[in-house]
Amino acid sequence: MFDFLHTNTSRRSMLELMGFAGAASLGLSGCVGVGGNDSDTSTSGARKGFRQAPVKVPAKYKGRTKVLFWAPFTGINFQVLSSLLTKFNDSQKDIYAGAESVGGYADLAQKFTAALQAKEVPDIVCFPEHRWIQYWQAEALAPLDKYFDDDWSTKVYMEQFVAEGQAQGKTFQVPFARSTPLFYYNKTRFKEAGLPEQGPGTWPEFAEMAADLVRLKAAGKALKVFPFKNDDEWYGQAHIWAWGGRFSEGTKVLVDQGPMLEWLTWKNKFIHRDNFGYVAKSPVTDFTTGISAATHASTATLAQILHDAKFDVGTHFMLGKASPGPKVPIGGSGLAVVRAESTDRQDAAAKVLRFMAEPEVCATWHLGTGYLPIVKKAAELPNVQANVKKIPNYGVALDQVKNAKQSDTITWFDSPVDDINRAMGLVYGDGKDPKTVVADLQKQLDAKMAKYKDTISKVMAKGN
Repeated sequence: MFDFLHTNTSRRSMLELMGFAGAASLGLSGCVGVGGNDSDTSTSGARKGFRQAPVKVPAKYKGRTKVLFWAPFTGINFQVLSSLLTKFNDSQKDIYAGAESVGGYADLAQKFTAALQAKEVPDIVCFPEHRWIQYWQAEALAPLDKYFDDDWSTKVYMEQFVAEGQAQGKTFQVPFARSTPLFYYNKTRFKEAGLPEQGPGTWPEFAEMAADLVRLKAAGKALKVFPFKNDDEWYGQAHIWAWGGRFSEGTKVLVDQGPMLEWLTWKNKFIHRDNFGYVAKSPVTDFTTGISAATHASTATLAQILHDAKFDVGTHFMLGKASPGPKVPIGGSGLAVVRAESTDRQDAAAKVLRFMAEPEVCATWHLGTGYLPIVKKAAELPNVQANVKKIPNYGVALDQVKNAKQSDTITWFDSPVDDINRAMGLVYGDGKDPKTVVADLQKQLDAKMAKYKDTISKVMAKGN
């Protein structure tokens, strides 16, 4: 039912493509007007020399202002988006908004970078997490605040998702396809093992339950407890927060301050000494096929997991250390408007973003794809509430939103994320000494922070 490109795995596929320290690393600085050489940000916001990428317009919509949406969605997700744009097109007579599927996030980044270099661009783009920052640095994105009013502004969205689209106090991306990590467990096997149906709330509590779970059989072998993966940084962000630490704060790396060593030491014992964890190729597949008793995955994979599993699935907030419900990182993507030669198209594109924030539209996107209903009023609509009543696991995902926040600054960039993944993999997969791993990671991230600190400082500045 879903494409899985909004998940943390998608970020890993972008490592070389989007490991940026600024616009120059993608070859943008000389061709998209960094510093305003070919732009006029102080007046119209338009950039001379740019043009719109080709748009196919159905005959019934001819003569309208054309808006092109390059969407990093396929399958059902793209179908739902297309149906919403058709609804938009039929709701008024001045604008035609057409969506073009470009594959996934990595495909979009590659195509959009090439489009900027060729100065032939779309009007709306949808980038994951902080990956829009490089294009903001290249002055490729339009600030959205001037379009806000009493009916549409950052106030209509769940506040946890707003800051991730802002730089220097201005908004360059609004929430759209948002998700958080979630703990999934096999209620059927938990009941069979005589364990509480509500599942664990903390990792130590889960470790106590694991001893009963491994006594069960799955396909003739002992039931596995929990699968990890070699690119679990997104979940690792929740773990380090649960242990009371951070990867970074502002422009300072903090992985050697104690909590990460304590967390990795605990997981090392859980995996290698207690034999409760293991590294899997596809943790979600292991879970839905009954090989493992639990897993962690995105909230936006909930419908797919419920569809694939032949047992009673339970969900819980991400597990804490001393208490349940730690903070969780935000995943998924948001919508941005591209600056080109036409302010009319930018204005029209902003109207599409406004439409996507209407509660009924947001609810349709949520129910059709599984992404969170990021508009406050959408979560209150009868059809959304009925879905929660019918499938309580959706309520768990919605309730956990209060714990969501921006990831630590060093994880805004793919290259450091790769370093964190590698460090976690050394412990999770190879059982390496966590103390050595953490010390080495601190050095690696310090070097990366030296490259990214100026960008982070610029984004965090309050601006004018």
